[in-house]
Amino acid sequence: MSVLDRFRLDGKVAVLTGASSGLGVGFARGLAEAGADLALGARRTDRLAATAALVEKEGRRAVCVGTDVADPAACQRLVDEAMTTFGRVDILVNNAGLGWAAPATRETPEQFRSVIDVNLNGCYWMAQAAGRVMQPGSSIVNISSVLGLKSGGLPQAAYSASKAGLIGLTRDLAQQWTARRGIRVNALAPGFFRTEMTDLYQPGYVEERESRILAGRFGEVEELTAALVFLASDAGSYVTGQTLVVDGGITVI
Repeated sequence: MSVLDRFRLDGKVAVLTGASSGLGVGFARGLAEAGADLALGARRTDRLAATAALVEKEGRRAVCVGTDVADPAACQRLVDEAMTTFGRVDILVNNAGLGWAAPATRETPEQFRSVIDVNLNGCYWMAQAAGRVMQPGSSIVNISSVLGLKSGGLPQAAYSASKAGLIGLTRDLAQQWTARRGIRVNALAPGFFRTEMTDLYQPGYVEERESRILAGRFGEVEELTAALVFLASDAGSYVTGQTLVVDGGITVI
């Protein structure tokens, strides 16, 4: 197998959450370009068809399943549908996430719990469901954030806690499953990429953050997708329990 062949995902099936918008759409397209068929999950089912069309444009197959990852039963349904349609699950990308900025003295229990339920608990329920059917050589990639490693300068306790917790979850699942079951578990920690979430930031915040990035700009979705394919594919076959930071250098300073 050549070096470039190791990045191919031909014959593999990926389950992707948060597939209806933002990074999820780019991830779906990139995984399909690399050769994978996809089971796509999201709460906004009306938008999943557009993502599926991008997958099919690359000559790959896609199935769409309405999925609220905060519900363990919904996570199981997504994995079950992947098994029914494709007969296997080789890759899980835990991408579903939400967050906002709220001062710690005013954030309600419901607001805090809703972020943890999706960003952290949901990744665990998905990993549980996928881990039961994955075979040796499979890969789980959790989408964390640099805000799990450092402050973003906004009051984002729930979001930061969820993303830091996801890094810890990644390490623990790797130590449980890599040696015993041959399933690699890693995390990506993206820096700033323009998505629907960044559109919600207060005026001036995006420009201030951009001035701190060594690369001098926000990242392109394709750059993050390339890192995802590395971790999902045989190119990353000796990498497990790690958090790969893709941030243009913002965590350096």
